[in-house]
Amino acid sequence: MPKHNHPDLLSQEIPFADAAIYRLNENQAMVQSVDFFTPVVDDPYKYGQIAASNSLSDVFAVGAKPLTAMNVIGFPLCQLGPDVLLQILQGGAERVQQAGALIVGGHSVEDDEPKYGLSVTGMVDPNKMFSPCNCRVGDRLVLTKPLGTGIIATALKGEVLTEDEVQEAVEGMIMLNNTAAQVMTELGVTACTDITGFGLVGHGLELAEASNVGLQIYPSQLPAYPQAREMAEIGLLPEGAYRNRDYYFERVDGARECNQFALDLLSDPQTSGGLLIAVSKDKLGLLLQRLQAEQVPAFTIGEVVAEHCGRILLAD
Repeated sequence: MPKHNHPDLLSQEIPFADAAIYRLNENQAMVQSVDFFTPVVDDPYKYGQIAASNSLSDVFAVGAKPLTAMNVIGFPLCQLGPDVLLQILQGGAERVQQAGALIVGGHSVEDDEPKYGLSVTGMVDPNKMFSPCNCRVGDRLVLTKPLGTGIIATALKGEVLTEDEVQEAVEGMIMLNNTAAQVMTELGVTACTDITGFGLVGHGLELAEASNVGLQIYPSQLPAYPQAREMAEIGLLPEGAYRNRDYYFERVDGARECNQFALDLLSDPQTSGGLLIAVSKDKLGLLLQRLQAEQVPAFTIGEVVAEHCGRILLAD
């Protein structure tokens, strides 16, 4: 991708930026992001909901409000028929409406396997937006959804589990990150990113590198969806988990002393995962209280440290 030297392209100064951020004036910046993927559940409506929530997450992670969304679709119409496509689009539209945005169009192509997501445009005050760059030593790390969606999706594809058995994980993937983003914007936090395909290990390292700090992750405090441990113990790990482990674990200290399931959660690629928020120690209690009052899961999983710069330390 070409490099730009434009004073209003704010995202060029953000390492690992998942969204493009373009300043329009002193108080407004446009945020743009696009994402799509193949089904992780069999129910077409829920698949649409999950894909839409995942696509909206990058906008919420910078503290922006989504305004419009456009459908991005690859679909085998002759094999699956228009009714399935309609249910996918209806699921996506429900999440976009819940997020307070509008679907204004889209584009579709014939494909051998369904693919769905959104191109999202939002707005943020550039003076108040969040990035991975501002973690401070002593900050606490809060995660707003459990881990394990990659493990569970693998079990679903292998027909080891049914969707009814993993309803909590499905509902977690459907849940928008908008309420968590609103709370952290009102309270004021230090930094934020969302946890998706690179897993907690990859996106955590992005925070550490961008902020020139270390992250201490508490292995015993990593939250997991029900069934994730059981599936991991019988070896149902997604391919992406092995890629994440191979690429990122050379920058993880303490892995040899850590239990295997914590390592599996750390590397598990998330679909529509939660936000990883760095917040000052004195605001931690209020952040947890506000999130829980809004029925948003909230887990303190670590802290920002001066040592292990650009790395993750696994230690309780």
